[in-house]
Amino acid sequence: MLKRYLSFFLIVVLLQASSAIPAFAKSKAEKDAAHAAKVKAGIVKLGVGKQARVSLKLRDKTKLSGYISEVRDDAFVVADLNTGNTTTVAYPNVTQVRGNNLSTGVKIAIWAGVAVAIIVTLYLVRGAFCDGCD
Repeated sequence: MLKRYLSFFLIVVLLQASSAIPAFAKSKAEKDAAHAAKVKAGIVKLGVGKQARVSLKLRDKTKLSGYISEVRDDAFVVADLNTGNTTTVAYPNVTQVRGNNLSTGVKIAIWAGVAVAIIVTLYLVRGAFCDGCD
């Protein structure tokens, strides 16, 4: 009898738990909209101008590279560095964006490395030319 009650109790608990969990699956349209918003945020973060260089992969397997010359609400414009030809790209058509810009942290690290190299070089040169210096 105890097994029956225990089985019934477990069935009720499992049914209750399965009905309380909401569905987390998104539709394809929702996933595409979220991806497009993420791409747009990345493009806006890179900025506009010749310093805003990008490499793109599109849904139709083509690759683009150049710089971002214009940003709109529904698309952005990529200009080729060499020819200056422009291509308008809609945000949902992009599968991968790679910015070729250095972040501020990387720039600071590079300059700090240069400064350390200069200090070490000056210290070594001073030691080579100054035998009894204090």
